[in-house]
Order: sequence, then C-alpha cells, then structure tokens
Amino acid sequence: MARILSILIGLPLSIVAVALAVANRKSVTLSLDPFSPDAPALSVTLPLFALVFAALIVGVLAGGIVVWARQGRFRRAAREAKRELKRVTPVQQPSSTTLGLPAPRG
Repeated sequence: MARILSILIGLPLSIVAVALAVANRKSVTLSLDPFSPDAPALSVTLPLFALVFAALIVGVLAGGIVVWARQGRFRRAAREAKRELKRVTPVQQPSSTTLGLPAPRG
C-alpha cells in the first residue's frame, strides 16, 4: 500500500520537476550584492531550474534540521525511559522448557 501511494505521489511530482527543468533552461544571475546591482561583486549565473531545485533542497534540509533539533527532548526522554526499564526489569535466563521451537511431531 505504501509503495503504491509513493508511486502515485512521486510520479506526478517527477513529471512536474522535469517539465519545470525543461521550461526554465535559460540562465539567470543570482546577485548577492545589494549595494551594486549593475556590477555585483558576488554573483552566480546558472539555469533557473537549478536555482529553484537548490532552494527546495536547502529548504528541506533546513526544515529537517529544525524538526530534529526540536524533537531532541523527546529522544532524550525515550533513552532515559529505556535505561530505567532495563535497570528495573531483571534479565530472565531462558530455560530448556521455554524454547521458542515446538516439539517435533512424529
């Protein structure tokens, strides 16, 4: 089910991404110098689709980092609870009568 859902979402998104790349092949100049727009000191010329895809990748990475950082307290609490459970619960030694396999038939 998850594979079908992945294909149903991923295939149209891939088609849109390819269409965006084909339609926006012209080069644009990304200027990082707000004081000199005519002759920028820091500028990069690249296709528009590359700029859009780079912005999407940076956004996804930044969002992932923020979510990971905000969930740190929950991961810490889970580790502490697991450690406490191991400390409180005694380890049981398996006996010969409680093997996981059934008796042979025959």
